[in-house]
Parts: sequence; C-alpha cells; structure tokens
Amino acid sequence: MTKIFFTEQVKILDQYTINNEPILPIDLVERAATVFLHEFCRRFSKQKRIVVFAGQGNNGADALAVARLLKDEAYKVETYLLNPSEHLSTECEINKQRLLDMPNHQLTEVIDDFIPPILTAQDVVIDGLFGSGLNRPLTGGFAAVVDYINQSDSTVVSIDIPSGLFGEDNRSNNPDAIIKSDLTLTFGFPKLSFLFAENDEYVGEWKVLEIGIHPDIIQSTTTHFSLITEEDILPHIPKRKKFSHKGTFGHALLIAGSRGKMGAAVLAARGCLHSGAGMITAHVPKCGEIVFQTAFPECILSLDRHDEFFTQVPDLRSFDAFGIGPGLGKRLESSSAMDYLLQYALKPIVIDADAINLIAANMDLFNHIPKRSILTPHPKEFDRLAGKSNSGYERLMKAKSFAEQNKLFIVLKGAYTAVCTPEGNVYFNSTGNPGMATAGSGDVLTGIILGLLAQNYDPGIAAITGVFLHGMAGDLAAVFHSEESMVAGNIIEMLGKAFKQIR
Repeated sequence: MTKIFFTEQVKILDQYTINNEPILPIDLVERAATVFLHEFCRRFSKQKRIVVFAGQGNNGADALAVARLLKDEAYKVETYLLNPSEHLSTECEINKQRLLDMPNHQLTEVIDDFIPPILTAQDVVIDGLFGSGLNRPLTGGFAAVVDYINQSDSTVVSIDIPSGLFGEDNRSNNPDAIIKSDLTLTFGFPKLSFLFAENDEYVGEWKVLEIGIHPDIIQSTTTHFSLITEEDILPHIPKRKKFSHKGTFGHALLIAGSRGKMGAAVLAARGCLHSGAGMITAHVPKCGEIVFQTAFPECILSLDRHDEFFTQVPDLRSFDAFGIGPGLGKRLESSSAMDYLLQYALKPIVIDADAINLIAANMDLFNHIPKRSILTPHPKEFDRLAGKSNSGYERLMKAKSFAEQNKLFIVLKGAYTAVCTPEGNVYFNSTGNPGMATAGSGDVLTGIILGLLAQNYDPGIAAITGVFLHGMAGDLAAVFHSEESMVAGNIIEMLGKAFKQIR
C-alpha cells in the first residue's frame, strides 16, 4: 500500500529522514536528482536538446542538480535559473555553484529582463520552477514563463510536481499559470492532486521515484489516503480447499434488468460468477427469461411478476449477498420494491446505477440502506446523491464525509476509482485504463463486488479487491483487444487471468 501524504506532511517526512538517517539536505537533493536522472536517461535520447528551468527554492535545487548530472552524461543542456528576488535557498545556491564550476556550463541566471530560448518540438523542457509547497497561484514573470513553456511544442518533464499546481486542492488556483507536463517524475509518494481528472492536462503521465524516505516515519505517519497495489490484494484472495463445494462460496441475489436493458443484468451476473461466487440468482422481469437462459445458462432465474421492470422482491432467506441496480430502470413501482429489499435484507447490499438514481430521487429510501452497504456511483450519480461538486477534489472530500457519516462504502468510479470507507479512509485504485470507459463496464464491477461479498469477504475488502480485479482484468483485455476495441464482456473474460496474475 502506497501512502499518499499531504504536502505539509511530506516536509516533516523529509526533515525526519535528514535528522535520523542521517543525511545532509544537499545530499538528499542529490539523491533525488540521481533517481530522476536514471529515469530520464531511460526515456530520452542524448540527441535531444535539454532546456532546464529552475526556480529559487529546493525544486530549483533539484533542477540544477539534474542539469549538472545530465551534462556529466553528455547531454546537451541549457539551464535558466529564475531568481528575480536575488535570494536562493541554501541547497539551490550550492547547486548553482556546482553547475558554475563545470567546464562549458550553459547557465543563465535571470534577475530582471528575460529573453527566453526558442523552444521546438525536438526539445525537452525540464520544469523545476516550483515544488509541492506552493500555496498561491503563480503571477508576474513566473506565470509568463509558464505560459511560454505551455505555448511551445516541446516535451515537458516536471520534477516532483508541475510548477504552479497545488498538492491537493486547486479550486483557488489559476489554471492558466500551471505547467502542462507530458511527464511528471515525483518523489516518494504520489500527490493527491494527480488523481483528479481536472489536473490530468497538467500532470500528464506520472511515476513515483523512490528516494529513501526513512521507513520509520512513513509507517508512523497517519494518512487517510492510500494507493492500492497488487501486494495489498494477494492476502485477501484465499486458496480454495479441496473439499469445497458451490455452497462454500455463497449464493448471490442480483436484482437487475428491464426491457431494453437486460444486457446490463447479464454482464453483472456473469461478473459475479466469474469472481468466484458459488451460485447466483438473477431476479429479472419476465422479458429477461429467454435472454438469460440463452446468454448465461449457469445463472438461476427468479422472474418478477411484471413483464418489463422490477416490482417485487423474492424470498431473501437463502441468499448470502445482495446486489441491485444494473439496467433496473427508474419506475415508481421499482422504488417501492427496492424499499422492501433495503429494509429486510439485513446485511450489506451492493447498490449501483439506477438503484442509486432511485434513492437520489427519493431520499426516504436512503435511511433504510443497511450499514456498511457498498454504493458504486460514477461522479454524476454521486452528485445526485450528495449535491453538485465543482472539482474532483471537492467531490472526493464530499464522498469521504458521506461514507463516514452514513457508515457506508462509496466506490467513486473514475480513472483512479476511490473506495471511501465508514472509517474515513480513502483507497485509490492503481489498475485500469481508458478502454474501460465502455458501456457495461460498471455493471461488471457491481457483479464482481457482489461475487466477493457472497464468498464472505468483508464489505470493505470486497470493494477494494473488486475494484482492483476489475481494473487488472481491464488492463489485460486492453493488451489483447486494444483500448479502442475492448468491450465490457472482455473484462469478464480476463478475470481468470487477473486472479492468476495476482497469485
């Protein structure tokens, strides 16, 4: 599990490392610059012209160290140090002198007027103007330099964080004064702001580089935010015992489907059984009988009394887990029947899609949701529940509070799907790709989580594991089918390989 710390916490982590490794601050800068160098050299040819822009603080110190190390590696490097206040941090001053001591250095220190270099599509710009400690929008000359870089066709690589971007909440920021990076090589931990859609144009591709922050302070420093990795999932997937039978792995009830939307129900049901549930019963309107018997013979059917949509709940006593929503429709009769399910299921329910929309339209239903149930909204569905948000950060904070206050799990779907827990923690998913932005993908996720719940997974573990498996299967499907061509059924086909890969 990779912890995600707020920028104020990172300063404390750095200082602890300096005091307790121990290591001099200038040597920690050198370590960061060295790991940046290795990743940079792996990606970019020495035929490229490298233009480094350094600021006055420790991000600038990193940039100046990188410029020196790149020159040592025989790269063609031009460096511009923007120092309008004529005051550099201690580490920045040291690295300025180290660069000046090199033969044939090309360092331009900018104090007043600045004639910027001509940047071309063949150049690589290294952005080291400002780091993650920035807390107000860039203005004046710095904003002008940012705009100049953004207007160029050069490839832009940011050190630690794109200059101008805040580490967490950017609602008060100036979007025109933030570097638009193609690649961000960040140190130690991802920044929370990297995980929001509105910041994608600034962050670009990002990768975490390990710089040896002291493990004791990482372990002892608490944070509500984490990025889930494969190593976190493995312990939660038990090995099956030889004498297990289908009853061992639970019986799930899925209430889904309506006329014209029966495919959503089939996808969710298939996702459930392919994630390991022993049995699944799909409760669907009568119009779904032939569809299911043909498309998914392994599924047990419970037919509603209505031909076209959900109006009644079957006997709940024989089921180990419940899911509702995919393709359900939004009829008033369905809302009344769902209220019965919420009141009498007596265990956590996976609630998705139209079931969320029905609750949003009648919040009296909300009060009947069993505690520790799992809601899986996409952003607009969550906004219908909790009110409109103007940014990904605002929506996440709202989802975090919503989960905590109502003792629910909120699976806020997106590129880094966030599982918000009743304890106030947020777990971001690290798997998945844009090819999963396809009809039915969310229905498959609902089925996977339902299947894990049926196997007696704790609801939180089911949500986190289900999201990870769903994304990993999507990654495997993209390799085989391409992001453009994959469909939701391909995710189900790759679930077996995802289980194998984790093991």
